Amino acid sequence: MSNEFILGNPNLDVRKTNRAIDELMKVTTNPRHRFMLEAYYRHRFLEIAGRYEEIFSPDMTAENPVYHVEVAGNHATLAGTESVKGFYAIWAQTNQSIFYVEDEQVAVADNFIASVSTMYQQTYGKTLIANGIQVDDENAYYLVKVPGMQMFWPYDDQCRLVGEDVWEPNPAARTVTKLAASDVLTSEESGKRLAPFIKPLGSFDQAMRLAA
Repeated sequence: MSNEFILGNPNLDVRKTNRAIDELMKVTTNPRHRFMLEAYYRHRFLEIAGRYEEIFSPDMTAENPVYHVEVAGNHATLAGTESVKGFYAIWAQTNQSIFYVEDEQVAVADNFIASVSTMYQQTYGKTLIANGIQVDDENAYYLVKVPGMQMFWPYDDQCRLVGEDVWEPNPAARTVTKLAASDVLTSEESGKRLAPFIKPLGSFDQAMRLAA
């Protein structure tokens, strides 16, 4: 990749993907909520960096997570660590773990984090065709823009992720733009850009547990 920004848009920079989390952290004082937001921040950047294996550390993700994905032709339920890990692995190996975000709103509660945003994903032509979205070159990469994408991530008592619910409420608003080779970001390149932003997760304090 030779371009600093995708399609000349300065918002389409993987390093800016977690801006809304940064802003929420500035006004969040609840220790449990802060810990969840830190884990959420780390998870998202690990995913985009292609470092998906680290997401499944026992302090970040519960055993047997369950994902429900209804976005861009994907209609998937992934149950269990190996199933979810395999999904991430395919994305990382094919440079499809690259996400950009605009206009995101993030909210945190005791057992979940919710997000609404305009989400972009770099997606391989063959993947789009397999998902029923017609494109003119199966070997090219495309930028799929999903306005109003909604994500709900539940967390357990120990602030570990137990799954993801990801939903595209208005498929008719989706756009698909073919990327020039100079706009395609590899997982390796993304990992290098994000490495300075990926910090170790702090220790879970038992005081953060919810009252029974």
